[in-house]
Amino acid sequence: MLKGLSPLLSPDLLHVLASMGHGDEIVLADAFFPAATHAKRLVRLPGVAANDVLNAVLSVFPLDDFVPHAAFTMQVVGDATAVPPAVADFTATLRRHGGDAPATLERFAFYERAAQAFAIVATGETRTYGNILLKKGVAAP
Repeated sequence: MLKGLSPLLSPDLLHVLASMGHGDEIVLADAFFPAATHAKRLVRLPGVAANDVLNAVLSVFPLDDFVPHAAFTMQVVGDATAVPPAVADFTATLRRHGGDAPATLERFAFYERAAQAFAIVATGETRTYGNILLKKGVAAP
């Protein structure tokens, strides 16, 4: 056990986060997302809400501030302007950590980008559209 770290940051997840470089992307996926199908590296956190994982990750993970958007969520099929409850929670968490609201990607564009991500974290999130993609930045000195 390490002091000052969320217990949600498992050894496997910490290794993935530390191994990522500037510009690499990670997906925090809900329980419905085809994570095993798309993941190059898969970390499982069953039973844990995606927003709780996001909060833990952002406690150690710098978001990329050299791009227009460092976070993306999946658009609601048939209503690209809808903001599902999971996405509203993501937005609040991003803002608490100094980030901006996430941009959105069409469903299949999100899948394609997720397949290129450094890793996918399969959470136990049961709310629909509980998926977020994060681009790693550089930690300020």
